[in-house]
Parts: sequence; C-alpha cells; structure tokens
Amino acid sequence: MHALRPLLRKSLFNLFAAALASAALLAPRAASAEALLLIEADSGKVLQAENATIPWYPASVTKIMTAYVTLKAVKDGRLTLDTLLTVSPTAASQSPSKMGFRPGTQLTVDNALKMMMVKSANDMAVVLAEGVGGSIDGFSAMMNDTARKLGMTQTSYVNPNGLPADGQITSARDLGILARSFLRDLPEYEYFVHIPAIRFGKRVTGNFNKLIGRYPGADGFKTGFICASGYNLVASATRNGRRLIAVVLGANSGTARAVKAAQLLERGFSQDNLTWLRPSLGTVDRLVPVDASPPNLREDMCGGHRKRPASDDDDALIAANGGTAGSASATGGEAQVTFFTAGLQPPLMKASELMASAPAAAEPVLVYTGPTRTGTALIAAVAADADQQATPKPRGKKSRVARKPDAADKPAADKLKDAKTAAAKPDAAKPDAKSDTKSAAKPAGTKHAAAKHDAAAKPAEKPAASGDQAAKPAKPKAATKPAAKPANNS
Repeated sequence: MHALRPLLRKSLFNLFAAALASAALLAPRAASAEALLLIEADSGKVLQAENATIPWYPASVTKIMTAYVTLKAVKDGRLTLDTLLTVSPTAASQSPSKMGFRPGTQLTVDNALKMMMVKSANDMAVVLAEGVGGSIDGFSAMMNDTARKLGMTQTSYVNPNGLPADGQITSARDLGILARSFLRDLPEYEYFVHIPAIRFGKRVTGNFNKLIGRYPGADGFKTGFICASGYNLVASATRNGRRLIAVVLGANSGTARAVKAAQLLERGFSQDNLTWLRPSLGTVDRLVPVDASPPNLREDMCGGHRKRPASDDDDALIAANGGTAGSASATGGEAQVTFFTAGLQPPLMKASELMASAPAAAEPVLVYTGPTRTGTALIAAVAADADQQATPKPRGKKSRVARKPDAADKPAADKLKDAKTAAAKPDAAKPDAKSDTKSAAKPAGTKHAAAKHDAAAKPAEKPAASGDQAAKPAKPKAATKPAAKPANNS
C-alpha cells in the first residue's frame, strides 16, 4: 500500500495539471491579445473562436464594407462599374496608403474598387464614398444601416477607409458575418476580393493579403492596420468545394497575421473529420457580444522599440529579413501546411515558409484613370498614366547631375585662380603643378569651373569670396529635396 502512494500522488498531480491546462485553454484570453475566428462560409458554423466578440478597431478591413455598399448600389442599378467618379480635395488629402491622384482626376467605379482592395488606397475609399453616398457622412450612414441589417451588432462606422476615428469599431464576429454576406449577396463581384496585383502605369502593386497566390485556394479578403488595432486580416480559402473564413485581429506583424490565418484555415480543412470530438460553438451570429472597450495596442505596435515605422505591409515577407524575422512568434511551434496540386501531395511546409515564398505567377490587372477603355484606347490610357508617373524623374536626374560639379566647385575655382596668378608669382609654380594634377583627375569639376571663369578670374579677390562661391551651390541642393519622389504607400 505504501508503495502505491507515490504512484497515486503522481497520478493525482498529473490529473490536476491536465485540469489546469484545460481551464487555461477554455478561459477567455486577455483583451489585449489577438482575436481569432474560423467559420464555414456556407453554414456560418464556428470552428474556432478566441476573443471573437471583443470590440476591435477595424482599420482597413473597413473597406470590405465600403466595397459591399458600393457593389450593392451597382447591383441595384443606382450606378455602374463604368460610372466616372472625381477625386475631391477631401479624397486627395487622405493619409497613405493611397494612389495620390490630384483633385479633379476622374476614374471609374471599377478601377477605384480595384485600387482600394489591392493597394488599400484610402483616397479611393473616399472617392467611392462620395460617389455613392454624396459625402463621407452620408456614406457612413449607409454603412451603418447595412451593418444593422446584416446583424453586425458590434459595428459602427464614421469613415469608409478605417483611418483612426472615434466610433470606428467592429469585432471578429461581425467581420465574419460581413464576409459571409459578401459571398452570399454579391457572388458576381467576388473577383474584387482576390485580385493578386494591379498595374498602374509602370508601377505594379501586389495584394497586401499575402495568402493570395501563396496559400492554396486562398480567395479573399482584406488586410488592415493602424497602431491601435495591430495587424488585421480577413481571409478565405476554398478546398474541395468547402470554403472557410478566418479572421485575425491584433497580430504583431504583417507576417504573423498571414501565418496565423493560414494556420486557422489549415486546421479547419484538416480536422473536418474530427468535428464530432469538439463541442459545438454554434453559428457566428449566435456568438454573444462582449460589452467592453476596444483594446488599444498603440504602444505595442508603434512604440519606440520598433526598428522602423509599422505599416499595413510591414515585414510581410520573412524572406526580406533573411528568412528568420517573425518565424518563431508567428508559427507558435506548429503550422505544417499541406496542399494538393493535380492530385499530388508535396512535402509538408510550415506556414511561415509558405508566406515567405514567392507568390504564384499572375498577370497584374491593369488599372487606369479616365473612362472605361478597351483595345488601343486602353493601351494609350495606360501609356499616358505611365508618362505622368515619369514626369518628375527627369527633373530629379538633372538635379542630381548638377550636384556633382557643385560639390567640387570651390576647389576648381581656386585652381583656376592659382593658374591665373601663376605668371605673376613664379614661386607658386609647385602648388600650381599639384593643382593641375588634381584638376586633370577631375574633369567634370574643371569643366564646371570654366563656366564660372569671370567669377574666378579676379586675383585680388579675398579668400572670403571663395567661401561665398562655395555657398552658392547650396541652393540647387535645397531645390532637389521637393523633387525627391515621396513614398505613397503605407
């Protein structure tokens, strides 16, 4: 009996530890953690939910609703995909990421939607809002009315792009409902949520959703990021006719959100035969909302500890950081992703490696300004946009070329001055010889100095004048700063 006691104690300890582990898994996670949700698109059945009903800042996943309201207006005949919209000063003033068009620029609903959904262009969201709702406030009222009709009880909107604003709130639950509604109500426009890349002029922009072209069967939806929300992603994928929707809110990087979404989707596809082992979580609309304030992740996401400013496309590719960035935290120690192509099963691949790989080859979709065009007119429109993009570049090159001789201007002027005074001062012959040798090694500087011969040819001029000469080239340097092409993506 005494011999059995240690074994009994050990068994009880193991049972207690298992109970604690189970309680930890079942207990709700802290509000500052991520919110995760996995559902079946057709039935709305919840396969996994963690913090799914805690309010959250949506960031650019707001644009799913912007696209939904716009495309509903198209379907109802209130406008068409060919309707021309105009970029207003309000739209042009939006923060990046944006296309950066000047006020007065016109483009179609079709092109504005493509730019908004792929590049996450905040200015295009406002263009659509003003075109459909008359104003940002008018369109926001339409968004809120739509959310109420769809059963998104935790959602409110004050703008169409998700830029930080009081009252711009949603939850993983509500985003799951919205994604399902989009697929159910607008199947003919589903294309807009999985365009792999767009080409505007000479510039190609890949979809910020890194599952597109990487995770097998990925076919939606949208990314989002602001400091307060962290990295958000609504993703969908289809396998063997079964479509799943994953929502990730508050991930710590662009890589992490893609990896976690891939893990959720893979878990849902691979465990289809074991659902009877897990307790039923009901349908997404039956999840009970939590009455709380959204967590503010600003310090975690945008605090001074970050090596570079965070953005919606931040470190989305592990390969960009030598194949290691974010790998450990993103994978969480799991994530073998299996995929099937033409009936063959390649070796298992980690989700982090899958997201780091190059996307499948796909022709970028052409987008352009102006009315709808086809054939040679389309080619001409694309060429015109490319020429407009190239306009500032020659100025920048001229300025850069001008800076090189300017940097050598002072020594070249001094060399010519020495050459002029050499005849009157024979004892200066040695310095002149050295100066000539140096000047031969710098023909560009000499050529530029010759253009300023009159200014450099006064032997009686004080050394201070030479300093003034050197100060003059500073003006072209300052002028080159505005010519530098600003980054227009987030």
